[in-house]
Amino acid sequence: MSSILILLGPPGAGKGTQAERLSREFSLPHVSTGDLFRENKAQQTELGKRAQEFMDAGRLVPDEVVIDMLFDRVSAPDCAAGFLLDGFPRTIPQAEALGARLPAEATVRALALDVPDAALITRLTGRVTCRKCGNIHHSEFSPPSAVGVCDACGGELYQRADDSPEVVTKRLAVYREQTEPLIEYYTRQGVLSQVNGNRSPDEVGQALVAAARGETV
Repeated sequence: MSSILILLGPPGAGKGTQAERLSREFSLPHVSTGDLFRENKAQQTELGKRAQEFMDAGRLVPDEVVIDMLFDRVSAPDCAAGFLLDGFPRTIPQAEALGARLPAEATVRALALDVPDAALITRLTGRVTCRKCGNIHHSEFSPPSAVGVCDACGGELYQRADDSPEVVTKRLAVYREQTEPLIEYYTRQGVLSQVNGNRSPDEVGQALVAAARGETV
C-alpha cells in the first residue's frame, strides 16, 4: 500500500524546510512540481517541451501536462511505497485529477500549515538571497554578519522580485483564492490535519510528524 503525504500552506509557511524533514522521517521521496519542471526542461523530455511551449506563449501549463509530469516521476521504483507532494495540488481541479489517478489502495494524508498573513509577510519580505550560491538570509531572523554580504560565500545579497511587499501581498491573495479551498476539500474527505506553523521549525516539524501518523496535534 502506498502512502501519499500532501503538504499544504501559503508562501512563506516553511513547506520546503518541513518537506525535507517529513521526507527523511517517513523515507518518502520529496516530489516538488517546481523541481519537475526544471528537470524536464533541462533534460528536454517530451513533457518538458510541451510545458515549455505553453510557457513561451505566456500561458499557464495545463493541468493534464502537470499531472502527466507528476505521474511520470512517481512511477519510478523509489516511489513504490509512496511519496510526499509539495506545491501540488494547487487547485481543487488538480486535486480531483490527482485523486482520479492514484491507485485505489493508496492512503492519502494532507497536512496544512496555518500561519497568519502578518507573519508570512514578515518572513517573505525580510528574505535576501545570495546571487552567487543561492543561500538565504533574513534581515530579522538570520541576518548576515555584514550587510549585503552572504555569510556562506561572500557573494552579494539581494531581494528577489517576488519577495517585495507588493508581490508578496498578491501571492498571498492568489493562495487564499485558489489553494486555500483545498483545506475544506481534504477536510470533507477526512484526511486533513491543520498544524500551527507560527512556531519554531522544530516545533512545527514535530507536530507535522505526529499529524502524519494520525495523532492529535
